[in-house]
Amino acid sequence: MVGVYFSGTGNTRYCLERFVAKVEPSAQSISITDPEVKKRIKENQNIVFGYPIYFSNLPKIVRDFIEENKALFHDKKIFIIATMGLFSGDGAGCSARLFKKYGATIVGGLHVKMPDCVGDSKALKKPLDRNRELVKKAEHKIDEAAKRLKEGKPLKQGINIWYHIAGLFGQRLWYYSKTRNYSKDLKIDLNKCIGCGKCTRVCPMNNLHIKENKPVADGNCTMCYRCISNCPKQAITLHGKEVYEQCKIERYI
Repeated sequence: MVGVYFSGTGNTRYCLERFVAKVEPSAQSISITDPEVKKRIKENQNIVFGYPIYFSNLPKIVRDFIEENKALFHDKKIFIIATMGLFSGDGAGCSARLFKKYGATIVGGLHVKMPDCVGDSKALKKPLDRNRELVKKAEHKIDEAAKRLKEGKPLKQGINIWYHIAGLFGQRLWYYSKTRNYSKDLKIDLNKCIGCGKCTRVCPMNNLHIKENKPVADGNCTMCYRCISNCPKQAITLHGKEVYEQCKIERYI
């Protein structure tokens, strides 16, 4: 078994690594941005695949990874973990349909509610103690789901027609354009920016580069909020105009 994930602020990585460790303690987990990920997928028949849900859909970087490497998933057995701040409907189903199209068998699915990573929207922010409670509940759910998989009774959240309908009418039909392409909406306050370059190092898309000691966005943002949550001067925003919280998993565990 191998765990394969994409994670912006660490929520999905944390959940997937815990799940994999409970199912098979010797198994390793790897990011889709790691140069070794294709090799690990080839070497393992059983895959736990995890990602966050944005607007009831896959992050663009995740969809592209699956489609660009579709041959790797033929005949694989895949359990899907989808993390989310709100109910996503068919979060796991978004990738399950792709994987099945490319010849994989979907073993099951797990939806995990975690602290919302959108740090520049005040409406989505919860008190720190509430977010820590969310993580504790998530840990319990992950442990139970891992136990069920080991017993041959895996959860199948997000992968039937009713979940699909809920996902469509919950957000996806209204916000499909948000995730169809990479975003050009990333904003950098150059008055706050100190040109440290940290945002360029954490970006999974290489979307940011330094020009004349200041970062410039190239319009290929996958909305993972890594740069926003790591900027020491809170100079970067995406959906809002002000950073209310830098939402890294380390705050909540």
